[in-house]
Amino acid sequence: MTLISAPRRRLLQGVAAAIALPSFGALAQSSARQFRIGHQKGYLTLLKGRGTLEKRLAPLGVSVKWTEFTAGPVQLEALNVGSIDFGDVGEAPPIFAQAAGAPLAYVGATVQRPQSEAVLVPKGSAIKTVTELKGKKIALNKGSNVHYFIVKLFEKHGLSYADLNLVYLPPADARAAFEKGSVDAWVIWDPFLAAAEKSLDARVLADATGVVGNRAYYFSSLDYVAKNADVLSIAIEELNKVDAWGASNKGELAGELAALWGLPKPVAELSVNRSAYGTTPITKAILAEQQKIADTFFELKLIPKRINVLEAAGAGVA
Repeated sequence: MTLISAPRRRLLQGVAAAIALPSFGALAQSSARQFRIGHQKGYLTLLKGRGTLEKRLAPLGVSVKWTEFTAGPVQLEALNVGSIDFGDVGEAPPIFAQAAGAPLAYVGATVQRPQSEAVLVPKGSAIKTVTELKGKKIALNKGSNVHYFIVKLFEKHGLSYADLNLVYLPPADARAAFEKGSVDAWVIWDPFLAAAEKSLDARVLADATGVVGNRAYYFSSLDYVAKNADVLSIAIEELNKVDAWGASNKGELAGELAALWGLPKPVAELSVNRSAYGTTPITKAILAEQQKIADTFFELKLIPKRINVLEAAGAGVA
């Protein structure tokens, strides 16, 4: 048996220890948390510009990364492949995402904003009531929040889904068809709604007041919620502060949003002045609203199976 001298043994033990134990820097890096945010041109973008979220999360060792997206469904795809941890979206896209098996979790919601979506008709249209829309060509984005709105609006006025003559078009194409007179009405949300009112002199036939709530949502993944509830709680708090500021400073808010959207300030002002303000953590009562939309979409065969929206609620939802 070969004997190893004491000095050499100590040297080998030191080398082994150096290999086995990570450096302090590596330990710090492995324990650091990330918060990867996807955002559209809206309130999350305003929050990014203020830098307040980074300041609040820094003491927790959380770094923040921002990525801009063109739409909510694209953000949900990014969540599904693990590219982001948080984002903003309307009512409909998360329902489709959950039906497709995405691991999303609702973590926050705005207050209801029914005046921010409406049915528009051209300035000179003879249509004066909702019932006169029966059989008329109505443009909308398929499977969107306004799809649910028009279904419920028809129900409220004694009409059925069979009475709808829907033309499925994304907002830009729908506006073009509306301008040309290829459709009789257009169901749309702000700021597209405000832009059509201002630049086309379009007339609001009915908004969603008394029909549907129209919220926006903030989402994460079930796994991220389980491990980072503190981070998400702070994010919702900071978003609500932006909301509170906007409610008290509508002129400045309109200016910031006009620049973000690339629209004239009067368009942003119209949108801002009729909006409602406030962002809260998710609740079972709010998710019950989403369940109604999900059930309607299933009945219309827009999603392939029934879903339980509560399965997309993080632990501790009241």
